[in-house]
Amino acid sequence: MNFEFTDEQQMLADTTGDLLGKNYTTEQRNAVIDTAPGWSAAVWKTLAQTGLLGLPFAEEDGGMDAGPVETMAVMTEIGRRLAPEPFLETVVLAGGLIADTASASQRQELLSDVAAGELVLAFAHAEPGGRWPHETVAATAVAEGADWVLRGTKNPVLHGDCADRLIVSAALPDGGVGLFLVNPADAAVRVTAYRTHDGLWGAQVELTGATATALGDPVDRRAAIEASQIRAQAALCAEAVGAMDEALRLTTDYLKTRKQFGVPLAKFQTLTQRAADMYVALELARSMSLYATMSLADGVADPVIASQAKLQVGRAARLIGQEAIQMHGGIGLTAEYPVGHYAARLTAIERTLGGADDHLRRLTEQVGDHTMVTVTG
Repeated sequence: MNFEFTDEQQMLADTTGDLLGKNYTTEQRNAVIDTAPGWSAAVWKTLAQTGLLGLPFAEEDGGMDAGPVETMAVMTEIGRRLAPEPFLETVVLAGGLIADTASASQRQELLSDVAAGELVLAFAHAEPGGRWPHETVAATAVAEGADWVLRGTKNPVLHGDCADRLIVSAALPDGGVGLFLVNPADAAVRVTAYRTHDGLWGAQVELTGATATALGDPVDRRAAIEASQIRAQAALCAEAVGAMDEALRLTTDYLKTRKQFGVPLAKFQTLTQRAADMYVALELARSMSLYATMSLADGVADPVIASQAKLQVGRAARLIGQEAIQMHGGIGLTAEYPVGHYAARLTAIERTLGGADDHLRRLTEQVGDHTMVTVTG
């Protein structure tokens, strides 16, 4: 199996990195995330102009028909630059659901607008008090003529504060979970925005009789939701690898330049051993991220593989984020220095779409599915 990018994939990664690097120094990012909507409309438009917002969509829907490896390349650079744009929520999660479940007319209308940078989407699935994978949905959908009426509360909805349209999961009258398109400007939709741990934005969405349109046919979409989350988990793993890579670089550079007792910190054996542990954790996480992405590229959307990758990446993210802060000392906690922002984002990634404990629980539940290996002789 080839683990190296093709020339085109490397060019895609370089282009994404250059574009985001020019727009997101630490000072620029701090200024952007501190003002609504928490990301740059100009950068979003540039992403659209370079074709990145239509990357995974079919050509007839305005996209580039690229595969999971290309999405991984973009997400890694997003993580490396800490770009706050809603690429994951709009393109990977919500866009993936539309591509999988919507009617042909809905796909062409919605995805072409996403690819053009004219439509921001958010997936409203998690509910207060619930726990990933949120298999039980309390929100309800009732048919009224050609439309549907939705009631319930969704929280957290990442980037739900700025979404032009919401894709909402709700229990169907005859059982199962359907997907519905909701306009957040509806009078029966209340969106309460808040800052998340990593400085980005999320929202609680309350639906009190909101008018909605079914995404495709109003049938059970739990399988599509799981497949979309698997793709998003692989994308999050790639983002985390980019963030961990940069956090490690910042830390090793700091150890080489910061002096204590007249010598660089890199001369202290204990610190270099801890940096080596960070490197080992990063490479293990990179391997699992590649494994998850390659599986998707082979057409395998396996929740067990996604959980294996998310667990390994989550543990590495915790180690690298904490060690980066510790080895920088007090400066690592300041808003003016980037390493604290990387640690915060890695913490948020570890908790998004299931934390390490959640994925470990899923994996332990699968142990009985494996046969026992015995050695005779």
